[in-house]
Amino acid sequence: MKRVLGGIMTLGILCSACTNKTERMESELKSFIQECEKTVAPIEKEAALAYWNSSITGADADFQIYEAKSKELTAYFADKVRFETLKKIKESKAVKDELLKRQMDVLYLSFLANQVDLEKLNKTIEIQTKIEQKYSKFRAIVGKDTLSDNDIESELKKSTDNLRLEAVWKAHKEIGNVVAADIIALAKLRNEIAEELGYKNYHEMSLELSEQDPKEILAIFDELDGLTKDAFTQLKSEMDDHFVKRYKLSKEALMPWHYQNRFFQEAPTLYPVDLDAYYKDKNIEKLTSDFFAGINLNADNILANSDLYEKENKNQHAYCITIDKKGDVRVLGNLKNTEMWMGTMLHEFGHAVYDKNIDPTVPYVLKEPAHTFTTEAVAMLFGRNSTNPVWMSEMGIISADDAKKIGDNGFKQLRLQQLVFSRWAQVMYRFEKGLYENPDQDLNALWWSLVEKYQLIKKPQGRENMADWASKIHIATSPCYYHNYLLGELLASQLNNYICTQILKTDNIKTPNYVGNIAIGEYMVNKVFAPGAIYPWNEMIEKATGEKLTAKYYAKQFIAE
Repeated sequence: MKRVLGGIMTLGILCSACTNKTERMESELKSFIQECEKTVAPIEKEAALAYWNSSITGADADFQIYEAKSKELTAYFADKVRFETLKKIKESKAVKDELLKRQMDVLYLSFLANQVDLEKLNKTIEIQTKIEQKYSKFRAIVGKDTLSDNDIESELKKSTDNLRLEAVWKAHKEIGNVVAADIIALAKLRNEIAEELGYKNYHEMSLELSEQDPKEILAIFDELDGLTKDAFTQLKSEMDDHFVKRYKLSKEALMPWHYQNRFFQEAPTLYPVDLDAYYKDKNIEKLTSDFFAGINLNADNILANSDLYEKENKNQHAYCITIDKKGDVRVLGNLKNTEMWMGTMLHEFGHAVYDKNIDPTVPYVLKEPAHTFTTEAVAMLFGRNSTNPVWMSEMGIISADDAKKIGDNGFKQLRLQQLVFSRWAQVMYRFEKGLYENPDQDLNALWWSLVEKYQLIKKPQGRENMADWASKIHIATSPCYYHNYLLGELLASQLNNYICTQILKTDNIKTPNYVGNIAIGEYMVNKVFAPGAIYPWNEMIEKATGEKLTAKYYAKQFIAE
């Protein structure tokens, strides 16, 4: 009996010690998190405001403030004493509270990414800021014309003058030569940082630190390559037949500037429907406001804070930014009355309503989307509506008769867009993977080999010594990110399938009617937005849709005829 009692007493002492250790570690972690939020939140707000201002003005002073605040944030997360404290808590395995543990894991990755020479980290910020400023201020020159990105897209889409198309396309590519050397230097510096942290290169590190397995991502891209190759090849042949007549050329003479887009990342106009014509006299801001309000995701305060029209020296792209994680969410755009910009507004405001509707009780560290590709998925889910004839009819953009006329072609255009983008994403993902595996290789040769393989586009003569690859801003300023767009498309189809089958109670997954259905907004808030990053991304997806991420609904929606 004494031995048994002794065993019980020993077990009790051990349990008490475990409890005490858990209490100590959790208490220390809470203090660590509180100090982190108190320090980091105001710096992140100032950095976000500076980035926003620099995007609008292009002014040196704004870029300098953004650079300084970025360095301040980097210095915080590079602090080795703080990292060792967090590492000690993590390695104790004593933290049992799930919410605390999740915050710890997310913070740990943020600190780990910065545990290298601070001078190198600051240098990357300096180079990237310089590159961003060059992109922001660049305008293509064709003869006496100074062209914005919108101007270039318009000419590539509308002109049938082969010489003009070539000149416009080549003028845009000149930005590549302006920034290429800086991007290569930045890639090498990023690789040095990754190697110091024990990774093969920056590409591998970026994926792993964003809770993605590089092997799994590669497997998904290989799977999608197999799924889309034949369908895309057939559509590409149809495009070429169309363009032979449009440009009065042989198939062999078709060049990148004939595909109506700077990178052939957008679908060309192939079907007998001019979607732009339906938007040319519409108020795209109001359509955006009305749609989101109709599904109980009011975005009017976001619209009021946004900057949506072209200005000199303004960033020519579109993005959504959260300033303070307290509801100040903004969208930057360069609006034109086109289908593309309608889709872009729905896309960017998809990001915005996600950020706005994260539950305010979610801890600061987790007050962000479950993953970058989950917010891309939401943006894509809503952005697809700009070509949906049912959506266009319900929003008063077209009549019911017009909806019937363009019905099939509207979806065909969306399907074409998905397949074109899927192949383009293959180029971007594999190029960046190759760039960081060997930044000293002939990058333009790598670029064109991938374009020819996945997009079936020929390299023009005389591009051997050019830096066409560097004309794509994401390679410099959003490194190793592009694969998330394609993952987002997969999840968008998965969410759409759930909404159609479980909320709308329809098997029409191709042209669903979201307009005015508040149950859709409630579902998105409760299952996708509100949790923020409380759950790892695949856990959130499973809770929201009943399954982990899968490509089968994307294939069902866009690949199967």
